Amino acid sequence: MNDILFHNATVVNGGRSFHGFVAIKGELISAVGEGEPSPEMIEDSRETVDLKNKMIMPGVIDDQVHFREPGLTHKADMGSESRAALAGGVTSFMDMPNCKPPTVTVEAWRDKMERAEKSSAVNYAFWMGATNDNTEVLSGADYSKIPGVKVFLGASTGNMLVDDEEALNAIFSLGKIVAIHSEDEGIIRANISEARKKYGDQVPVSEHPKIRSTEACVASTVKAISRAKRFGTRLHILHLSTADEARMLYAGEPSDKLITSEVCVHHLWFTDKDYARLGSRIKWNPAVKTEADRDELRRAVADGRIDIVATDHAPHLLSEKEGDATHAASGGPLIQHSLLMMLELARQGHWGVEKVVEMMSHRPADLFGINRRGYIREGHYADLVVVNPGADTVITRESLLTKCGWSPLEGERFSCRIEAVYVNGSKAYEYDCGHKFLPHVSKPLNFNHRND
Repeated sequence: MNDILFHNATVVNGGRSFHGFVAIKGELISAVGEGEPSPEMIEDSRETVDLKNKMIMPGVIDDQVHFREPGLTHKADMGSESRAALAGGVTSFMDMPNCKPPTVTVEAWRDKMERAEKSSAVNYAFWMGATNDNTEVLSGADYSKIPGVKVFLGASTGNMLVDDEEALNAIFSLGKIVAIHSEDEGIIRANISEARKKYGDQVPVSEHPKIRSTEACVASTVKAISRAKRFGTRLHILHLSTADEARMLYAGEPSDKLITSEVCVHHLWFTDKDYARLGSRIKWNPAVKTEADRDELRRAVADGRIDIVATDHAPHLLSEKEGDATHAASGGPLIQHSLLMMLELARQGHWGVEKVVEMMSHRPADLFGINRRGYIREGHYADLVVVNPGADTVITRESLLTKCGWSPLEGERFSCRIEAVYVNGSKAYEYDCGHKFLPHVSKPLNFNHRND
C-alpha cells in the first residue's frame, strides 16, 4: 500500500514536464507515471493528494553552502539555515569547511555530522577542507559520505589558503573531486593596493569587482585547469563569475567531464549596476561583475557548459556587512529563494523549468554520484517539491528564516510559490499563510564517486 499518491500533477523530471502521478511508500518513490493513476492504485493508497496541475519536482541539491556551524553561530547555524533551505525546496546540502575550527581533520568532519544529525531539517554532507599540510588526512578520509576536497586558492577563514605548489600537486593527485574557490591571491592583493592609493582607507563597494577582478579569476582558473589535466584530477570549479571562464568550458554530461563547474544564483541575477542600489548586500567573493558576464553565464547554463546552479549561501549580520570594499564582509543569504529565482528566470525565457530541475537536482546527483536522489524515479528517496505556478511570493523581512535576518531580495516578487516539501517520504514543510514545519527525518548523503 502506498502512503501518499499525488495525482493530477505536472511532473517535472528527466527533461520533460507531463501530466501524471507520483506515489510514495515509506521513504521511497514507489511509482511514477503519465496520466491518471488506476482506480486500484488510488484505492491502495492511504492518502491521495490532488495537485490540481501544480508542479512536482525533485528536491534541490545545493553543493555549496556555509551554515557557519561551529564557531560562527551568532550569524547562522545548522538548524536555522537548513530550515530556510527546506522552505526554499532545497532537500540536500553540502556544507563548506571554512568554519571555526575549519573542517580540515576527520574529527572536525565527524563533529559536524553529529551536529547535523541532531539539528538539520534536510539531508546533509560536509566537504573536507585542504590546507598546505593536511594531505595525509585527506588521503585517509572515507569519501562515501564526503563530496570531495575544497581548496581555497584565495584567502579564507583560518589557514585554508593553499598556495604551496607541492601541496597542490598532492591534493590534485588524490583521485577525489577537488572543488576550488578560484581567485589569484597575488592579483587581488595588488588590486587592493592600487585601490587604496586611489581612495585611501574607504574604497567604494562598487570597486569590489575591480579588486576581485576578471583577471584574478581567469588566471587562477587557467592554472587549476592545467594542473587538473596534468594529474587527471576531477576538478569542480565553484561559483563562476566571468564570461571568460564560461568560454573555457564545454557542454556535456557531468559524468563525461574531467572538469565541471557551478554558477551561483547571485551571479545569474545581479550585475555591477546593482552596487549603487544594494551596496555591500551583494558583495560576494568572487564578485558580482558586469551585465556581459551575467549574460554569458546564463547562456552557459542554457547550453550545458555549466553543470550546476547553487547558492554559496553565506550569512553575515548586517552589521558585519557595513564598511567599504575592503572591510565589509563578503557573502549573503539566498538559499530560501534560489529555486524561486531560477523559476523566475525560466518565466523570463532564459530556459525552461526542465532546465531548472536539471541544473539544481539531476546534475548535482550525477556529478557527485549521490545515491538515489535528485530524480523522481521508482526506488529513489522521496525528496519532492510542490510548486504552485499560480501564486506569487513576495520577499519580506518577516518571511525570512535565515538567522542573519536579511536578504538582498527584500521587496522582490516572484511569480510562483513553494507550497510543500517532502524529505525522505515525509511532508516536512508546507506553506499555509506562512511557514509550517512538520516532524520528519533527514539523512546523511551517500556518494558513489566514479573515481573510487
